[in-house]
Amino acid sequence: MRALARVSTERPERYAKQLASHLGRKCEVRESPEGPIVLLAGGQCLLASRGDVLELCAEAPEEDVLERVKDVVGRHLERFGAKDGLVVAWDR
Repeated sequence: MRALARVSTERPERYAKQLASHLGRKCEVRESPEGPIVLLAGGQCLLASRGDVLELCAEAPEEDVLERVKDVVGRHLERFGAKDGLVVAWDR
């Protein structure tokens, strides 16, 4: 299962690095050519900078795991980007 969120920001790479660094304290983060991949229990999320958009691509084998990945990544990004008004809206 997959979910995608596209978050508009002037600093997508900065937010991707900040999020990967923070989450990397509690879980594994791997680098890929597209951006950091955060590995959470049973799922993962790619953090890809594309122009003025930070693209979040969450994947998990089950719906409840996917929801947890979306919650963790989305909640942290919104907290880090509160001063810039970042909002994460997931599509399926």
